[in-house]
Amino acid sequence: MATTRPADTRTRTVLLVLFDGVQSLDVTGPLEVFSGGGPAAGRSDAYRVVTASLGGGPVRASSGLRLLPDADLASPEVESPHTLVVPGGRGTREPESALVARIRELAAGAERVVSVCTGAFLLAEAGLLAGRRATTHWSHCADLARRFPDVEVDPEPIYVRDGSVATSAGVTAGIDLALALVEEDLGREAALQVARHLVMFLRRPAGQAQFSTQLAAQLAERQPLREVQQWIAEHPEADLSVEELARRASLSPRQFARAFAAEAGQTPGRYVDGVRLEAARRRLEDSDDAVESVARACGYGTSEAMRRAFVRTLAVSPAEYRRRFRPLHPSASAC
Repeated sequence: MATTRPADTRTRTVLLVLFDGVQSLDVTGPLEVFSGGGPAAGRSDAYRVVTASLGGGPVRASSGLRLLPDADLASPEVESPHTLVVPGGRGTREPESALVARIRELAAGAERVVSVCTGAFLLAEAGLLAGRRATTHWSHCADLARRFPDVEVDPEPIYVRDGSVATSAGVTAGIDLALALVEEDLGREAALQVARHLVMFLRRPAGQAQFSTQLAAQLAERQPLREVQQWIAEHPEADLSVEELARRASLSPRQFARAFAAEAGQTPGRYVDGVRLEAARRRLEDSDDAVESVARACGYGTSEAMRRAFVRTLAVSPAEYRRRFRPLHPSASAC
């Protein structure tokens, strides 16, 4: 006989750290998710969301927006929350030692510690990422790995969870992570309603890449190679073997493979794999085509070949990807 999970009636305090130079979307994105989570679950007291800065004074976000916190982060009245959220922004590059120390102190008693974007640098400064796997905005991953060699930096996923610590990539990935936490706390339906209110997907899988194949790859300098890149993107179903692509670039296969890797930053095969995966993802999101049809249209030949590619790269099957990623119809009261 199935047992019913006991209702979780506690109020979770979510503390968002503010500082000068903070990225405003790193704050407001998760704030909107957690603030909407309780009402979506029929419990207005599910979360108590608090913002705090050192000294309790207003801070200026990197966008110029003035943010007025609820509390003084340094005050003993601000206790360790259930979830500590550390956003990113220019203010993370040379943080005040008092800010780092207070984050370390509050994290010690928190059940969950979360960073958004370059907030990972503050967690690393506080020693909270040592020996852990983490991510940050793709453009800062190399710097994070260089400055903190004891952190296992993964530049690919939009967020990473390692025990009680979760780190996310740039800006909107913080919303994805917050939705995942609301789903964990209050259930899928609550997270679904919040996502619908924000006119978003329920949530992207954590393992989804931060950016597209076209963004990840460099644009080739040589015109023939740029044209090949464009042709690949427009014809994922075609013969995209090295031999055929080399013919289009008027090069030998060996010359083409070497030149493409040097200018695009990845092999032709890897580039083609990425383009086909993205094409398949878009079709699964935007159409009702059968999985078999999507596989043929995107160059996989069979649905099984596409399934293997999805599981290998995204850790989900095409069917599961479609279930998670189909756009939700916004509710009438979204604004």
